Amino acid sequence: MLHRGRPLDRLTKRNLVTVSHAMERAALAAAEDGPLVVVALFQRMPYFARERALYERIAAVAAATVVGVVSPTAPDLPATLAGVPLDEAEELAREWTVVVLTPRFGAALVAHDRVEVDPAATDLEAGRLFDGWWGFRRDEALHEVLRLRAALADRLAPGTLAVIDDVVARVRDLPATPGEARAEAALRLLADRAERGGTPPGRHGGPAEPPVLDETSLGGWTGRVTASGTLPVALVGVRLEEPAGAPERIGRRTAARETQAVLAAVTAPLRPVDRAVRLDEQEYLLVLPALTEQQAVAVAQRVTEGVAGLARSYPFVEYAVHAAVTVTTRRPLPLADLRSAVRWAAREGVPIAALGDESDPPPPSRLL
Repeated sequence: MLHRGRPLDRLTKRNLVTVSHAMERAALAAAEDGPLVVVALFQRMPYFARERALYERIAAVAAATVVGVVSPTAPDLPATLAGVPLDEAEELAREWTVVVLTPRFGAALVAHDRVEVDPAATDLEAGRLFDGWWGFRRDEALHEVLRLRAALADRLAPGTLAVIDDVVARVRDLPATPGEARAEAALRLLADRAERGGTPPGRHGGPAEPPVLDETSLGGWTGRVTASGTLPVALVGVRLEEPAGAPERIGRRTAARETQAVLAAVTAPLRPVDRAVRLDEQEYLLVLPALTEQQAVAVAQRVTEGVAGLARSYPFVEYAVHAAVTVTTRRPLPLADLRSAVRWAAREGVPIAALGDESDPPPPSRLL
């Protein structure tokens, strides 16, 4: 159950990081309102790894600290944490959740991955979108602890369950603290300002043209902390081959204009959230978050048609265009496989090739 009467917000990962850190710092704050229970679902291990030291500190002061991560076996976590393996197919695997509960204090964040990206994002990972809610109200945190206890009971040790049940019993014996709504309102203002403080200029003034990156810049755009298995990204590799001696025939000035026209044709189908990468003089990479293979093939077809249309303005130059398409959840992105597929398509004279399932090795398994 995603929420209990709270309206859902559309949240970016950037926003969730801010709120999560506030709750985790609250768990670490010295207070005489224990015992403390913390439950967190991290989706994938790389996201937990960044916070590993912090959760070791939380475990040192909490009565129970439960961490859930997608893993086929018990996740490799510090012994002080109650690690819970989550199955890739279960709903909890899509959750970003942090719950902090003591008899006198509570905070909860529950968000489900939309598998989408904010069109205005300047960072692929930070712009991931979630539907969820958060608050600093003890009784809401209590209900979330009960929900997660029920969902994870068969994966928690009896001692951990006993600690959780003890805290729940103490919470039920005490009334909630007056003024929670006022404190939460102040925290929402600060969180909103933190989010807007990171908004790039012009975010609300209409979409900007998708920038063209180099291969080094692509690594920064995909995010410093990212994990396989969450956000699918469609990749379209494009190889352009022009007749030998074309620049000499049309002149340098015209060649420069032609280069800009080619770039415009390659990037014309892109949304604001997409990125184009110029790999070398002949090859481009289009990075298209959350698109299906069919949608990515349509983009490749539009690029092919757009480049073919340049012959009307540059009659002495007709490019041969070849493309390869894949959709992947792997990180880092499988650029080497895609470039190999594009070059295979060029050698074989294939207009558009698909790599197929990620488990299939190149060359492409299907021709389009």
